[in-house]
Amino acid sequence: MMKGYEDTMRVLVVEDERMLAGAIAEWLRDDSHAVDTVHDGAAALERISVNDYDVVVLDRDLPLVHGDDVCKELVESESTARVLMLTAAAEIGDRVTGLSLGADDYLAKPFAFAELAARVIALGRRSRPAVPPVLRRAGITLDPARREVFRNGRFVPLSKKEFAVLSELLRADGAVVSAERLLEKAWDEHTDPFTGAVRLAILKLRRKLAEPPVVETVPGTGYRIA
Repeated sequence: MMKGYEDTMRVLVVEDERMLAGAIAEWLRDDSHAVDTVHDGAAALERISVNDYDVVVLDRDLPLVHGDDVCKELVESESTARVLMLTAAAEIGDRVTGLSLGADDYLAKPFAFAELAARVIALGRRSRPAVPPVLRRAGITLDPARREVFRNGRFVPLSKKEFAVLSELLRADGAVVSAERLLEKAWDEHTDPFTGAVRLAILKLRRKLAEPPVVETVPGTGYRIA
């Protein structure tokens, strides 16, 4: 069951304790976020260089490259990703140091997963341009807070991935969204880009949204809601 859906985000979890990293990722995925995990600072820098993340959950004490250096690299690269720094040190001085490096928020271990998820959502809002609380276009109404979709007043039940894809299409406000963009925002890096996951989600969306057709394919470019 979903624990408090707000909006779908791409999140990178950087944590050298593998069981903890997996637990964080599972919790966030249950809230419909696309989550990648790495276990050292060098791998984090590599992922950040190739993927566009909304939020980075960053353990401070990392092997290979320290979390402080990962945070500084993010700031210097002018990345729009927001950083939630994790650490076992709970002293005020440690928190001040982490925030002074450019972290947007700070959470001491041990923590409640519900609190971490809430902080990720709050940071994700800050990483994106402002959007209407309820998205509307072509007779479709999508409420991110309630995770509800209506088409011409009729409730449309959607899976998490279908909801994420529709959110991106509505957020584009009529512009074309590439399949690569949809894959990046709704799935994680373990998804094979050649599986046809986006195409299948679009087909299911079209069927559920019913007539008249609303999701348009732009050959060689992507999809849009006209």
